[in-house]
Amino acid sequence: MNLTNIRPAKGRSLIETPSTFVVFDIETTGLDSLSNEIIEIGALKVKDGKVVDTFDHLIKPSHPINDFITNLTGITNEMVETAETIEEVLTQFINFIGDNILMGHNVNFDINFVYDHAEKYNNHILNNDFIDTLRLARKLLPELSHHRLSDLADYYNIDKTGHHRALKDVEMTLEVYNHLVEEILNQYGNIDNFKKQIYKNSYDNFSDLTPQTDKIDKNNIFYDKNIAITGNFVNFPRKDAVQKILNLGGHYISKVTEETDYLIEGSKRSRYQKNPKSTKQLQAEKLISEGVDIKILTEEEFLKIINEDLS
Repeated sequence: MNLTNIRPAKGRSLIETPSTFVVFDIETTGLDSLSNEIIEIGALKVKDGKVVDTFDHLIKPSHPINDFITNLTGITNEMVETAETIEEVLTQFINFIGDNILMGHNVNFDINFVYDHAEKYNNHILNNDFIDTLRLARKLLPELSHHRLSDLADYYNIDKTGHHRALKDVEMTLEVYNHLVEEILNQYGNIDNFKKQIYKNSYDNFSDLTPQTDKIDKNNIFYDKNIAITGNFVNFPRKDAVQKILNLGGHYISKVTEETDYLIEGSKRSRYQKNPKSTKQLQAEKLISEGVDIKILTEEEFLKIINEDLS
């Protein structure tokens, strides 16, 4: 069983409006963090609402950049011929971000690439918490049919010249973020009211359950994650599964939404279920296709994880 892509130490996706953070973006040779490469990293360090430092580096890949990526990003093989290696640039980037909150648009994509490459090439685990402006925009601007960075730039009349180069996308993301903070204040008054609305009605009749231990290992992969369940379990009742999640510091939620981190599939199907996939499975797959970072685990994988974490 391969649990490689779970990224156990990955930071939390936050709903917050900090004034100090690092906003970043990467350009890559493809969509798969395990087989494709990072060819550019751009970032701005923001402190108390003001940009205080800039990071902008091309990276020399081990394989040639194809025409599609060159046409999309404007980055040619000639441009990266004398660039630094991924190990060198990531070492500098890790020092640049420190323990700051990270920010980006559809930032799970960027986080996953950096996590996997930093672990592989630098023996470093990226565990910074992060904020996704895509996630905020979907909640704040439901009337928009799409929430791509270019769509939001059009909506807020932000200059898109140079879009798809890392540092330009970072500058656009920062402008979008500032507008979204204004949206939160205008629509909800403060961040706490916004968060209450997001999490409203997300919990079901297991709300009376609480952790049965005061010694929770914060390094386990379920700690502070939102976890939904579909189907029933062969090995124990669903209530017991929820209790195990709570004992690991996880949050059980009854619906699959953009806030869901894991969906656990029980092995026992209902005899009344006609579709081979449940509604929650279908919703999770839809959100994953839209860029939401949800991991779907089988009951067997869930058992393996909790046995490791509870041993």
